[in-house]
Amino acid sequence: MFESRPDRADEVVFVGRSNVGKSTLMRELTGHTFETGSKPGVTRSPNHYDWASEDFVLTDLPGFGFMSGVSEEQREQIKTDIVQYIEEYADNILVGVLVVDGKSAVDIIDRHSGEDEVPYDVEMFYFLRDVGIPVVVAVNKMDKVDDEDERLDELADRLGLHPPWKQWQDTIAPISAKRGNIEALKEAVSEHLHEQKRDDLLQFFS
Repeated sequence: MFESRPDRADEVVFVGRSNVGKSTLMRELTGHTFETGSKPGVTRSPNHYDWASEDFVLTDLPGFGFMSGVSEEQREQIKTDIVQYIEEYADNILVGVLVVDGKSAVDIIDRHSGEDEVPYDVEMFYFLRDVGIPVVVAVNKMDKVDDEDERLDELADRLGLHPPWKQWQDTIAPISAKRGNIEALKEAVSEHLHEQKRDDLLQFFS
């Protein structure tokens, strides 16, 4: 189980497969540089950003799914640790941000949708909701996608949200972290914070 969560009351967590650009996104949001790897799975334990004086922390949880050089057993363990972490701190987590790769998310979901199989991304989306955490899906790398609306409609559909995606702008946020284009995510997170009467935290997402 992950140790070392800073002693802060509230939290926004970031989850997602390896290599979807979570670390780049965290850098954009916090202005902090830290290790991003060309090899998936650089982040193996949570990175906590408690740079603000407020009682608040942003947490980048390790990537799940395939990682080169990591055994299936280890991958499963990481996934279990993520789930346990979220369950343990569910009452403190104000928003869960599920980061996906806009170019490949739908294909990956379709590849893993079998009779007894629920794709990780879809499972994580519903798991966060089940434990009462508002979810924003940050659809990253949209600068590489040509048919943006079509692709986002397909993703909404796979998550069980009726297209068009534009009616879900508090849930689906198309971004390009590498290009610094993360406005849609900031707006969606801000909306959920506002709903929870946490306007004191909006400054971190403005």
